[in-house]
Amino acid sequence: MLVNITSKAWALPILSNMHDGVAGRQATLLTATGASRTAFAQSMSHLIKIGLLERNPGHGHPLRPEFRLTPIGIRVAEIANKVQSISRGEGQDLLRRSWTLPVLTSLYTPSHFNDIKRNLLTITDRALSQSLKSMEERSWVLRSVDNAARPPRSIYSAVNTGGVISKVTGPEINFFQQ
Repeated sequence: MLVNITSKAWALPILSNMHDGVAGRQATLLTATGASRTAFAQSMSHLIKIGLLERNPGHGHPLRPEFRLTPIGIRVAEIANKVQSISRGEGQDLLRRSWTLPVLTSLYTPSHFNDIKRNLLTITDRALSQSLKSMEERSWVLRSVDNAARPPRSIYSAVNTGGVISKVTGPEINFFQQ
């Protein structure tokens, strides 16, 4: 489910803003996230489709929001808010990439490339490699080599901002797999 949530670039910022109390109106959320109209609309439709947001059936009154979080959406929005607050100012573009958060979640403990791939069934080798490389460039992931293994194997660990995000999302992995 985590992969599904993060498949749209603006899903986490939308959920985080709603958790922060930004009114569930299109104009308000659009301004708060800074997304383009098209990307925003796609992310909103996606969040509705996967059951994290719903249109407010009582909408029409000027004080009622147009969208609201579903019960499961409330739980996910809380996690999204934690992730967004950890990375404020740096790495927002990295978090909008599809695989960043799922990879960090699987790095709750240091892992080999194949172990990460096994945890994320739909990721390709290329996507995982690119994701790890971009996070390594930002010092969110540390790659070390296990020379005791034959042949030597790389071990990836979440560090710095990536490590904090991993610790926030790692314990929630069971929730996302429900």
